[in-house]
Amino acid sequence: MRRYIVTFFLIIISFIMQTTVFRFFDFGGITPNFLIILTASYGFMRGDKSGILVGFFCGLLIDVFFGTYIGFFALIYMYIGFVIGQFHRIFFPQNIILPMVFIVSCDFVLGFVCYVLMFMFRTRFNIGYYMMHVIVPEIIYTTIVSIFYYPIILRINTKLEEIEQRSAKKFV
Repeated sequence: MRRYIVTFFLIIISFIMQTTVFRFFDFGGITPNFLIILTASYGFMRGDKSGILVGFFCGLLIDVFFGTYIGFFALIYMYIGFVIGQFHRIFFPQNIILPMVFIVSCDFVLGFVCYVLMFMFRTRFNIGYYMMHVIVPEIIYTTIVSIFYYPIILRINTKLEEIEQRSAKKFV
């Protein structure tokens, strides 16, 4: 139960930081994607089921507050959480390079899928402009922020696992 409460608060805090706090620190209208950092981190640390659940609720928040269709971002974030969750077997807490690579690739996939489904189908074919003015700056900004945010998520996950292991030992 403790994990669900902490995860709920992490989703809310990430959403608030992405949509309000970092709007003051945007560069050309680009803000870091805290929710993709959280989804990729949970998928990588906890597996595909956690990645799907966290991705669904992160995407649902975006859909409810900013989306035109309910479920569009929820579905994309769920897929991202699922795919990254498949790499859970190679998770080592000491390695920070691999999670950063996954976060960068997730942010690129999200930006590219949004371009294809939201712009290209409406005959806006200028992918070079979209790539250089939206996708790449967001990837860079998200990567810089994830260098500081991912260790916090990792520390919280480690503490929760320690608490869960101690409580499991009491019942054995």
